[in-house]
Order: sequence, then C-alpha cells, then structure tokens
Amino acid sequence: MLKDQDRIFTNLYGMHDRSLAGAKKRGHWDGTANIIKNGRDWIIDQMKASGLRGRGGAGFPTGLKWSFMPKETDGRPAYLVINADESEPGTCKDREIMRHDPHTLIEGALLASFAIGANNCYIYIRGEFIREKEALQAAIDECYADGLLGKNACKSGWDFDLYLHHGAGAYICGEETALLESLEGKKGMPRMKPPFPAGAGLYGCPTTVNNVESIAVAPTILRRGPEWFSSFGRPNNVGTKLFAISGHVNTPCVFEDAMSLPMRELIEKHGGGIRGGWDNLKAIIPGGASCPILPKDMCEDAIMDFDWMRENKSSMGTACMIVMDQNTDVIKAIWRLSKFFKHESCGQCTPCREGTGWMARVMDRLVRGEAEVEEIDMLFDVSKQVEGHTICALGDAAAWPIQGLIRHFREEIEDRIKANKTGRMGAMAAE
Repeated sequence: MLKDQDRIFTNLYGMHDRSLAGAKKRGHWDGTANIIKNGRDWIIDQMKASGLRGRGGAGFPTGLKWSFMPKETDGRPAYLVINADESEPGTCKDREIMRHDPHTLIEGALLASFAIGANNCYIYIRGEFIREKEALQAAIDECYADGLLGKNACKSGWDFDLYLHHGAGAYICGEETALLESLEGKKGMPRMKPPFPAGAGLYGCPTTVNNVESIAVAPTILRRGPEWFSSFGRPNNVGTKLFAISGHVNTPCVFEDAMSLPMRELIEKHGGGIRGGWDNLKAIIPGGASCPILPKDMCEDAIMDFDWMRENKSSMGTACMIVMDQNTDVIKAIWRLSKFFKHESCGQCTPCREGTGWMARVMDRLVRGEAEVEEIDMLFDVSKQVEGHTICALGDAAAWPIQGLIRHFREEIEDRIKANKTGRMGAMAAE
C-alpha cells in the first residue's frame, strides 16, 4: 500500500487549504522554473522514463504522446488541450482534483505546454461541473496574479496562457477529436483520423489532448524523478493512480494508491468491503461503464492494472470500480448502460448509430425475458460488428458491457427467457 509521503494528491478530500498559498505549503510550484530550464527534450525523456500511461482510460504512454508534437514550428501555434469532460458513468476521480487540488493541474499544464511547445492551453470542463469550474477558475486567477501564468510565466522565460472552457455535457465530447470540434464552437462529433491532433488538431494546428490526472501528476514526477514513479506497480503498469469505488460497498470513495494491487485488497481497505461480506459479491465493472463486467470468481484474483484487465478480456479504463452485490439484476444493469450509450452516440457512423439502438432494444427484451435463446448469440455477433468499426471508441464502449454480460452471465439470461416462457417470472424477480 502507498505511504503518505508518496501521495501526489495531498488534498484529495479538501481537508486542507486549496488556495495557492496552501498548495505551495504542500510542495507545489516548487522549483517549476528550474524544471523548465532543463529544456523540452529533458522533460519528455523524463516522462518517457517514468512509464506514465494516460490516465483517461486508453493507457497510451504520455511521454511518447508529447514527443509526437513537431519540434520546430512551421508558423502555426501549438496547443495543449486538457480533457476535463469526465462523463463516463461511474467515474468521478478527476473532479476531485479540480475541486480540491487545482494547482497540481495548473502547474502540470504549464510544464506539459512547455514540453510540447504550446503557449496556450485550454481546459475543457464538463458542463455539469459547476463548483469544479469555480474552484479551477479561482486557482487560475491566483496564478495570474502571482506571475505564475501569463508573460514570462513563473519567471521561466516561457509565455503561457491558460483558458477554462465550459462544455455542454455531452459524453461524446470526452472523445478527443469531438472535444476539439466542440471547443471550436461546432457540434461535438469525432473527426476522421488521420490526420491526428498532433499534426492537425485545434484550429488545424498541432495539438496534444491529455486527461486531467495525466497532466496533474507530471510536476511531481519531474521533481521526484522517473525512478521513484516507476517503482510502483508491475512493468508497463507503473506509478500511483487515482481509483474510485462506487456501488454496493460500505464506504464508496476516491483514493490514490499504487498500480497493480489486487482488486479485493483495494475494496476491503478503501471501500470498507462488500455490503454483506465478500461472499455477497456478484460482479464488478473495473473501470467505468464502458469496461466489460467481471464475475465474482475472477474478482478474487484480479489485479488493477492495464495488462491484467486486457489479458482477461476486460479493461482498466479509469479504474473507477462499480461494485454489484447478489441483489443486483445484472441484465438490467447492463441494459441501463446500453440505453446510455445509445443516447450518447453522435450518429456519424452507421454501425454505431444503428447498432447501439438495436442492441439497446434487444437488451430491453432480455431484461423481461421476452426473447429467444438464439438471440443471445445474435446480440453478441452484432456487438462484434459494432466494436472496432467506428471512427471513435464509443462503438467499443457500447459493445463491451454487453459482451462481458454474455460471456459471464449467459446462464442467467437463458434462465430468464425460460422463466418467462413457463410463466415463472414472478419467482425470478423475487430471487
């Protein structure tokens, strides 16, 4: 387990002063100008050496992503865009950073922008996050007043401006190119790739899009060194990470801990254990609504990192676990997620536009048992036709929960269909 001296987010619960003075007391904005003086290449090399993988869900190496930006400018400005559009159901880790520890993000934005050669940064924040926007804007104003942002930011010789943009709250704007479209004032719809944002992003200029947590951890990594950060977790899954636990646990929470720890250990230590004891567990969605569900027997040995989840046909996602006990109607739970993804599809790709609606309608019938057993395989087959056939990951996000359900709870779906046919649905619902 993580020692207190190794925590990056020292005010996650808002128990200390979140102002600039409070942040400085806790070690933020310490020697920031000296870090910048080491140069762009040094910062990027340090980030690569740390092994930090993007904390937004995809897990792409952050240092590598920064290195894709052009070294020399062709006259176009470069931009850093921070994705604070945290709209994945069950995910609520980034909002705690913005609400209670905003200076970690602002300092990270300065260092990351310098590393990629960007003089401007936009934070695109989810529309529903009102208090978070206020806290973040107050922190930005403090930094401008103190000379940490603006001309000769932090006395580093680098000019840097930071803007906060309030989004409209659509899930699709969490996809990085849809976010850029929305930021430009257009409808939030994903772009075709290539060109990738590093070549043509915001306003057609080189752009890097990063998650809030990926940016907020950068200053501490650069101060303490990549060796320290990579000492946590398994190879390729290193560092500390914000996790969350919601659902049927005794103490739902957001917390920081090391990567690659057992799921059961995290739930029992931080979440106060499963409601009614571990034996009352039915299933866990490991990282936000889009990740395939894991049944209890797999959760026994599950390790919370990218590689273990991928090897076991799930996904780490944002590491925000949704816990379901034995009282949960797991078919209905996945139906509710299907309904969400259908609603949030932008409709640009035919497999997603048609597939999400079709899958939600079939799920609707499966909840009631009003289907044929053959339709289960048909539903799985359709989900495979949606997955990987769209220009953004929403198709995958809609397909994966259904695939996980069929993979692990097929028997339960079949029982419900049989119960409906024999008129035993009342008894089933009682169970």
